[in-house]
Amino acid sequence: MSATVRLPRSPRRARRTAFAAALCAAVALGATACGPFSGDDAKATGPFGELSGPQILDKALDTTKAAKSMSLDISFKTADGPMKAYVSTDLQGQCAGTMTIGTTGTAELVRPADKAVYLRFDEAFLKDQAKGESPEVQEAVLKQLKGRWVKTDAKDADAKEMLELCDLKALLGDFEQTTTGTVKGEETTLGGRKALVLTQTAGDEKDTFYVATEGKPYLLKVVTTGGEEPGTIVLSDFDKPVVAKTPAKKDVVDEKSLG
Repeated sequence: MSATVRLPRSPRRARRTAFAAALCAAVALGATACGPFSGDDAKATGPFGELSGPQILDKALDTTKAAKSMSLDISFKTADGPMKAYVSTDLQGQCAGTMTIGTTGTAELVRPADKAVYLRFDEAFLKDQAKGESPEVQEAVLKQLKGRWVKTDAKDADAKEMLELCDLKALLGDFEQTTTGTVKGEETTLGGRKALVLTQTAGDEKDTFYVATEGKPYLLKVVTTGGEEPGTIVLSDFDKPVVAKTPAKKDVVDEKSLG
């Protein structure tokens, strides 16, 4: 006897809003700028010479789009509560990471190079799912699933929602247009790596971008302040292999066997 365990959903709007700010029109339509810029900005010198703020962001986006894999550390406030996720994913769909939505606990996710998805929920998540059930059912849920992986098909509706964060191609290529200007700032240091600061402002929302100035000009970080969904995205481990191993059979419970 057990309660039905629901897969955590990845807030679609939060994901789109966050990355729309970061990846703007250049990703969606191959534009060369995300808005107007001043003549002074166009003439400014620095790590990218005389490139304007929009041109630098476009260059960073093109470089980031070309990555075959990366890790994403995401933290946002959404209408559904705080959302945190850390995932490593590649263009082949391999993915591994963790996700916390609201205060209902954390889910671990592994998607190897096959059609299955494996999810493991912490005790707080399982207790929340069994809330309202009898003490016997709550105990059965913990006994059956605590420390174990739930196997489900990647085509399952709920799993597909969560796997949005594993779809690297979609994350980097499916975003809404922005029209705000991109302003070039100063060079700074981010995690020991030199980066140029770029900013965009729309109403009470401000996006700050950090672009690597050493090596390939990857987009390293996006910070959104103000607006409805403030938060931070950190991008790293570009082109590094994703470790997504299938859990041992003894540690797996097939979702089809859950009541």
